Amino acid sequence: MTDLEVRNGAGTSSLDRWSVDRFVALAKVDSCRTISEQLIELRRGSHVLVVATAGAYRAGDVERHLAAEDVPRHSSRFIVLGEVELLAVNEASQCGLAALLPAQASDAELSVACERAFESMEVHERTLSHGERLSRFEFELDELIEIARALTKERDIKKLLELILEKSRFVTGADAGSIYVVEDDPLSPSGQVETQRLHFKLTQNESAQFDWSEFTMPVSRASMAGWVVLERQTIRISDVYELPQGSPYGFDRSFDAKTGYRTKSMLCAPLISGRGDVIGVLQLINKKRRSQTKLMTEADVERNVMSFDPRSEQLLVTLAAQAGVALENAMLIEEIRGLFEGFVRASVDAIEARDPTTSGHSRRVAEFTLRLANAVNHTDDGPYRSVRFRDDELRELEYASLLHDFGKIGVREPVLVKAKKLYPYELDAIRLRIELGLREIEVQRHARQLEILRRGGTESDLLRIGVELDEQRFELERAYETILQAAEPTLLKAQDRQLLDAAERLTLRRADGHSEPLLSQAELTSLRIERGSLTSEEFAEIRSHVVHTERFLSRIPWGRTLGRVPLIAGAHHERLNGTGYPAGRHADNIPVQAKMMSIADIYDALTASDRPYKRAVSHERALQILDMEVRDGHLDGDLVRVFHTAGVWAGE
Repeated sequence: MTDLEVRNGAGTSSLDRWSVDRFVALAKVDSCRTISEQLIELRRGSHVLVVATAGAYRAGDVERHLAAEDVPRHSSRFIVLGEVELLAVNEASQCGLAALLPAQASDAELSVACERAFESMEVHERTLSHGERLSRFEFELDELIEIARALTKERDIKKLLELILEKSRFVTGADAGSIYVVEDDPLSPSGQVETQRLHFKLTQNESAQFDWSEFTMPVSRASMAGWVVLERQTIRISDVYELPQGSPYGFDRSFDAKTGYRTKSMLCAPLISGRGDVIGVLQLINKKRRSQTKLMTEADVERNVMSFDPRSEQLLVTLAAQAGVALENAMLIEEIRGLFEGFVRASVDAIEARDPTTSGHSRRVAEFTLRLANAVNHTDDGPYRSVRFRDDELRELEYASLLHDFGKIGVREPVLVKAKKLYPYELDAIRLRIELGLREIEVQRHARQLEILRRGGTESDLLRIGVELDEQRFELERAYETILQAAEPTLLKAQDRQLLDAAERLTLRRADGHSEPLLSQAELTSLRIERGSLTSEEFAEIRSHVVHTERFLSRIPWGRTLGRVPLIAGAHHERLNGTGYPAGRHADNIPVQAKMMSIADIYDALTASDRPYKRAVSHERALQILDMEVRDGHLDGDLVRVFHTAGVWAGE
């Protein structure tokens, strides 16, 4: 057995008689193999060292071999035996040259060179590994910070759950996942104590698309999610098909059988609220070696799915802690919003209970106004083409519309529901006076006729008395008919006005012999109302409901996003030309939301069929009246045009 044999003149050397066993001992490597007469490969762990002659290097054999083996640059080096030009040496140094030795290098020289080459690769790998870990930690920290910001901003529970699951899968490399929310069952009819249930709310899967629906199931240790809730601990499983013997929970394969998706590795973590309650479960499935890989078959799963490592568990626990608090806050906000909306709707019910004649008006106005706002959001021409209402602004508008008549609670109920010019008790009082007057006439008839008979009067005297009293009776009965006709909230006719003048002169004789007017001045004033049912004082009281609305609503702490509710609700009777009330605002000082509500309020008041004091007009006539209101300077013409074209009244 000889050492390296070198043929110097031709610039080549041969390694064909070099002992593989000797190289293993010399370089302390795991394996050694001869690639060619001029190339030997040494391996230690994942590192590759090539010993080559100068000729093999110049011929490109080293580069081709390392490329064919697909060895990363940081895990490979080579040693050249023989003379190499200076330019080639500089180039080789950039490509992984570890040492340049004489063709007849000794065992000691070659051993030292090999050891230093492997040490260089190990140092380089540790450096890279440390750098990668540092970069990964920095990336994960940045991601957790961004996730925390995103979770803090999101208030919609559905969107928040989607965000939690998406980010959890991203930081752990999971292909799929689900979220369960812990809910309390209401008391059963038999009075059993409340029990918790898991509500399957969301699932995501990058590799498979399938139909799914929400469902609930009892919290039980028999399921992984239930076990996580009860034990308040995470679960990390390499293969759910091979659970440890005696495991308290199992895995239901029916989902996989139905969809064809193979569930393998799994990581489950509890979502814990700030109060320490478990409010949900994050369930992640199939950690992938490469994020872009699709797991379409069971073979894909076997090749590309790995176990969730402790770092993944640590990341998920950190994220779950943030997500639990964010979800709790979103749920609390949702509860508060539901409570507040319940208060708003209960307030509307209370208002309409005081005024049944306008039942449903507030809800219809809110519905029309929101439709008009959404139509404005989609308008691409006119002065409102750049106006876009955000979700919180639409919610603010909804509350203002629902509560625009809230101030009616400050108006006297008799005035609020007054359907005729006289109140029912006033009409009853007049009817009783008429009846008493008619009875008094009959009493007078009998008394005077009896007196005539006592004096020996003739039949003509009796007839004369009867005719006189019949005329009085007729006047009273006609006056009552006039009063009933005039009390209707219609336009007062000239003939009725004359009859009222006659009724004003009528008197009634009391039992004590004194006379008094049939109608009081207050009753006559009400009956002489030209149109409608309200006196000027009562009309002013009705109009004051807007002042009460803004004043009452201003006492509610609406917060920053709903702070304009009192202003919007209190301005729905303002008119562009300043003739509205209560403040006589002009167009520039009226919120656009109040302008929209004015249109909806007038339209519904015109078309509502549930008001006994007026007849509903047709849809076409209502639109004509809106156009007249525009011409009179009361309503915004551009908004009325949108109301027309968008078919707001029909919900189009």
